[in-house]
Amino acid sequence: MITQQVTVLGSTGSIGVSTLDVLARHPQRWRVFALTADTNDSAMVQQCRTFNPRIAVMNDPAAARRLEQALRGERVRTEVLAGKEGLREVAAHPEVDTVMAAIVGAAGLEPSLAAAQHGKKILLANKESLVMSGRLFMQACNRSGASLLPIDSEHNAIFQCMPSGYASGAMAAGVDKILLTASGGPFREWSIDAMREVTPEQACAHPNWSMGRKISVDSASMMNKGLELIEAVWLFNTSVDNVEIVIHPQSVIHSLVQYNDGSVLAQLGNPDMRTPIAHGLAWPDRIDSGVEPLDLALIAQLSFEKPDFGRFPCLQLAADAASAGGSFSCVLNAANEVAVSAFLDNKLPFTAIPKLIESTLHLGGSTELNSIEEVKALDFEARQVAAQYLQNKAHSP
Repeated sequence: MITQQVTVLGSTGSIGVSTLDVLARHPQRWRVFALTADTNDSAMVQQCRTFNPRIAVMNDPAAARRLEQALRGERVRTEVLAGKEGLREVAAHPEVDTVMAAIVGAAGLEPSLAAAQHGKKILLANKESLVMSGRLFMQACNRSGASLLPIDSEHNAIFQCMPSGYASGAMAAGVDKILLTASGGPFREWSIDAMREVTPEQACAHPNWSMGRKISVDSASMMNKGLELIEAVWLFNTSVDNVEIVIHPQSVIHSLVQYNDGSVLAQLGNPDMRTPIAHGLAWPDRIDSGVEPLDLALIAQLSFEKPDFGRFPCLQLAADAASAGGSFSCVLNAANEVAVSAFLDNKLPFTAIPKLIESTLHLGGSTELNSIEEVKALDFEARQVAAQYLQNKAHSP
């Protein structure tokens, strides 16, 4: 068996750590070529000692210097790079076969796009890449022959429920509708009045999944499901009207596909990201992921309900942006990242997150973004407008 070389973008985050856990279970199949992180050099030191990658990249130059110093005298022979250029290099490196794209937010776009442009097998956990630059990203994959496999549990479930031989980027024949499940987050049954007092700690306490703080807040506001809706439109070449969001609090059914003959196929499993990671790594094979088998008798009940767009306006904003097309979803993502950061810093109430986003959406338009430069320029402008909104609110009586 030929050993495959893997780059893990965002290796110190929750998806990155889970990816390394799966890789460690199958050393005969994969070797870690490169690891990347933003500022967490202490975690990166330990990962380098364990996996001995050829290259480690810290986005933050100061963290890269600390890492380089910490690895001096170690047995590992890891080259340390810094900054965005280093991220792009390890994503596009000619010796790399597979790239796990797990950097959170807009920061993950450029290295993920570099992997797409160079024909890699991309395990896409960074939904923002498609939210910000869907057409551009899909075109890059088509031109280079890159394989794009979804790793978000919902999109991976949809992929698994598609017909045999299906490849991402085309709506499969016979598929009538995609059913995208959502847990509803920690505030599914809270009143709107109670949600005005939500703290960052409460928003980050997801009932089923262990995630980073930004994604946890997105799940609590249901913006995460809105971003996943946009991602699904691009991954499966469909329209917003063909994707239905269903609240499923137990997070056991990860998503479903409805066929025109009345059949509905569902993918079930314990809420553990190692399952979709292992599926993406080994596809079309199946391998051990380390996840415990599902005990349906223990779960006993699976329930479903429609989403409450009034309680979760972020979901409606995302659906509207997806329907409008063009550059609206890029603006939506930028404004949301600013809003979530402000909320986590106690500078914005939880219920004001959608208000900030809505105030920024006028920057969007129906014209598609045709280059990474256009995407970055609009992303920057949207962040500036969102920051101005925060500043105005801070000075208002």
